[in-house]
Amino acid sequence: MTALPDFLRIDLKVRRVFLDGRNPAFYSNPNRVYAALHEHCPTFYWAEQKQWFFTGYDHVNALLRDRRFGRQILHIASRQELGLPEPELHLKNFDLAERHSLLELEPPEHTRLRTLVNRAFVSRHIEKLRPEIADLAERLIDGFEKEGKTELLSSFADIIPVTMIARMIGIPDEMGPQLLKWSHAYVGMYMFKRSREDEYAADRAAKEFADYVRRLIAERRRQPREDLLTHMIHTEHKGQYLTDDELVSTTIVLLNAGHEATVHQIGNSVRVILESGLPATDLFRDEAATERTVEETLRICAPVHIFQRWALEDVEIDGVTFKRGDKVSLILAAANLDPAKFPNPLAFKPDRQEAPNLSFGAGIHFCIGAPLARLELNTVLPILFRRLPGLNIAKPPSVKDVYHFHGLERLDLSWGR
Repeated sequence: MTALPDFLRIDLKVRRVFLDGRNPAFYSNPNRVYAALHEHCPTFYWAEQKQWFFTGYDHVNALLRDRRFGRQILHIASRQELGLPEPELHLKNFDLAERHSLLELEPPEHTRLRTLVNRAFVSRHIEKLRPEIADLAERLIDGFEKEGKTELLSSFADIIPVTMIARMIGIPDEMGPQLLKWSHAYVGMYMFKRSREDEYAADRAAKEFADYVRRLIAERRRQPREDLLTHMIHTEHKGQYLTDDELVSTTIVLLNAGHEATVHQIGNSVRVILESGLPATDLFRDEAATERTVEETLRICAPVHIFQRWALEDVEIDGVTFKRGDKVSLILAAANLDPAKFPNPLAFKPDRQEAPNLSFGAGIHFCIGAPLARLELNTVLPILFRRLPGLNIAKPPSVKDVYHFHGLERLDLSWGR
């Protein structure tokens, strides 16, 4: 057996893991820990998080699709029944923005909301954006190519996803920096490092974000346009239209989910490609090679590591008994490294022909923005490596303390023949 990292302790008798999620040795290289967990204890109770976690590919894949588990629990039981605390007043704006989020709902509400939005994100519609994405990438590179160096996140990765999702929704490009600020504060609620100050920041961001979206909704009602927000306002499903609260929640989740993970993934992908030493001319030689390269970067360095589910009934999984109202966590990034599915899982091998990665989830909550994220990655990465021959990492990159998201603080690059 491989020796455990000194910051990871496992009690095999009770499948209990002791691991500080804020330890830089962990979040800087979580794949090493995931490999150890696969070897020693793929299903475990994480003592610090007070919750059961699954890392095995088959378990994670099945649980994402298992209707005995869901993103929502209060549609079938009260807080009193489940022993859950009352909502906290200092998070009332955040809770309101989340109340109708696609990420947090179960059918039938989830079905209605997703049906109204899904058409805009199907691959055949998203594919039409390829020239626009390519043009944006080319223009951004024009701005720093002659300098021979750049910090890629701020000059490139931050800009493309937020610009594209904002344009789809109908938000002007100049709002991009403000959307990023709101989004970074908002998603702070989902990170292991979350503090009281993070909660206040998220609630402020939720209020400002929602107020802006409400003004935009009023504008689109007065002056409809050819954009997703107008579509959501004026399209009905079985005689029902989205309420303003539903429109706000849906717009916020589309903006956050439509760019946050892709920003991380552009940086992660460039880093893993450069560190692999494999020639970009081979990795991006044609469309098929590009797709394989992108999927392998998604497998080995996924931008979002954990999805959570509530047990909607009493159920036993892998010898662990869950009662209705228990919460479980699925580590997608670890499932992507399961040696039972991916031989030599820590190696970057774009020629793999194994199981599909689970980085976008599965089941009814499969990421609605996956076609857009994949298109952006498949479009901008080849352009970046073609335009900047001799690309290399100028300074050792550091990973953000934002687990269970996974992204870089900055990625300093240089190039030249």
